[in-house]
Amino acid sequence: MTFTKTTEQSSNYDHLEKMSISELLTNINKEDQIVPKAVKKSIPQIKILVNQVVAKLKQGGRLFYIGAGTSGRLGIVDASECPPTFGVPHDLVMGIMAGGDQAIRKAVEFAEDSTTQGWKDLQAFNISTNDVVIGIAASGTTPYAVSTLQKCNQEGIITGCITCNEKSPLAITAKFPIVVVVGPEFVTGSSRMKAGTAQKLVLNMISTATMIQLGHVKGNKMVDMQLSNDKLVDRGIRMLVEELDVNHGKAEKLLKKYGSVRKASEAHRKNAENR
Repeated sequence: MTFTKTTEQSSNYDHLEKMSISELLTNINKEDQIVPKAVKKSIPQIKILVNQVVAKLKQGGRLFYIGAGTSGRLGIVDASECPPTFGVPHDLVMGIMAGGDQAIRKAVEFAEDSTTQGWKDLQAFNISTNDVVIGIAASGTTPYAVSTLQKCNQEGIITGCITCNEKSPLAITAKFPIVVVVGPEFVTGSSRMKAGTAQKLVLNMISTATMIQLGHVKGNKMVDMQLSNDKLVDRGIRMLVEELDVNHGKAEKLLKKYGSVRKASEAHRKNAENR
């Protein structure tokens, strides 16, 4: 089936080298404003996939992002932020990219062209029907991602995708596709730009909505966040001061004793009730 790969179409701008810095920045920003509007149109698709993810994770499953290049790196970024932000295990949401961890910093030539390695990479984590696999590829044609979803489908594993081309192989393969059409890039074919931004926004929505549904946010606070640096410890103290109406010193002692905002808050309330 043929389709129009809008991510590879010629830019709406020409003679970029003749533009001033101000013109370049203004025009890039003008193009960037297209992205959130395109994402908004995809919310119904995002909702359907998030429902699938939440259901599987509530049953003890895991979420995998898999992709190559910028797409793979974005998946890794989103996955790696879930433990410190929401206090979940590191193996609950995982990002896998073509070429392995070394490809995070430096491109591994032709890694994205493999039609077997993606499934092998998932097998290393004992992938099963309890899990959800989301392929990420702006073009929607990356063999590493497409072939992996095809194999997942054969094995009865729920598949989703994030792509920026309608009717692409990835969009057709995924059981629950998300397609965000952002059009041609400012620099022709440079899908790290608008397409990458769109993917990042969608990933934010998937992981954040899922974690809220799983109970890792209370009110609007990250009550399960890991206290891994001074900034987060200070944030935790301020959260307890506000929630429990205690002074800074008391909040600091509670947080130090119980190790998380949630546990400190629950213990303090329980102690107050027993008095």
